[in-house]
Amino acid sequence: MEKWKFQRIIVIISSLILICKFAAYFITNSAGVYSDAMESIVNVVAGIISLMSLRWASKPADDKHPFGHGKMELISASIEGILIMLAGGLIIYEAISRIYFPPKELPQLEIGIVIVAIAGILNYLLGYWSIRKGKKNSSMALIASGKHLQSDTYSSIGLILGLVLISITGLIILDSLLALVYGSIIIVAGVKILRKTVANLLDENDMEELKAITEVINKHKAEDWIDIHNLRVVSYGNSLHIDCDLTLPCFYTINQGHQATEKLKQALQIQSDDLYFTVHSDSCDEKYCFQCTMTNCPIRKEPCATPFVFSVENLIKQEDD
Repeated sequence: MEKWKFQRIIVIISSLILICKFAAYFITNSAGVYSDAMESIVNVVAGIISLMSLRWASKPADDKHPFGHGKMELISASIEGILIMLAGGLIIYEAISRIYFPPKELPQLEIGIVIVAIAGILNYLLGYWSIRKGKKNSSMALIASGKHLQSDTYSSIGLILGLVLISITGLIILDSLLALVYGSIIIVAGVKILRKTVANLLDENDMEELKAITEVINKHKAEDWIDIHNLRVVSYGNSLHIDCDLTLPCFYTINQGHQATEKLKQALQIQSDDLYFTVHSDSCDEKYCFQCTMTNCPIRKEPCATPFVFSVENLIKQEDD
């Protein structure tokens, strides 16, 4: 609910920025300002889609959706990426049209520059706030929205410089060229967002998440964790799903094995308040003596020569048991 309330604020402020940018376009008749206003339409539409998806994603897991509804955020971010690319295409189309049919003049560019500058500052602050909230709440939708808002700010800086140059030189053709560059930048931003969300929808390994989990395991590792492998990590919105194989001493009772796996779960709980953890325990069968660090093993056949290294590569290593 916190994410939804925050996204609602973004939509309201983005709508106000949209009105200001279109006012600047009608005042200046600039293709560059038009391109900036067009992206603001995407900001608002994508914000509304994200708002609906966050409401849906916050629903708890049920019988039909045992992993929750968190992937709705990824679908929302994907739609946002597509809309950004579409807006970039429309901007490029308008810019090319104006190269062949340029306007006679661009009146009151100074007012347009001021409006675009204020909107750019607001977008950057909103984007920074959205990314922080997104990282705090593990929300791909808020992170995607924040990065989009910040990319809008960076391109606004270029737009302002271009408008100043047009105002000084009087070369109206620069307005169309500026819109071409602006449209291309927007398309690239859309592609990046789409690639990231598609990777998450396909459950691609998140190396940053894996590194964080590896650090947690190393910090809390127990000597009876002889080996951990087949580690898989998937995030659905706020929830984190982890499963792995944990090799334990073959002489352990069921209760001892449960205590060892519970200790691993408690360590991983640091990564997410909403953790779904599944572990398959393997027996060492005396074949792991060379890497086992247990000090009082009653069945050891050989000394520990190369202790198991809890690294990302070893943890995600796939082994058939």
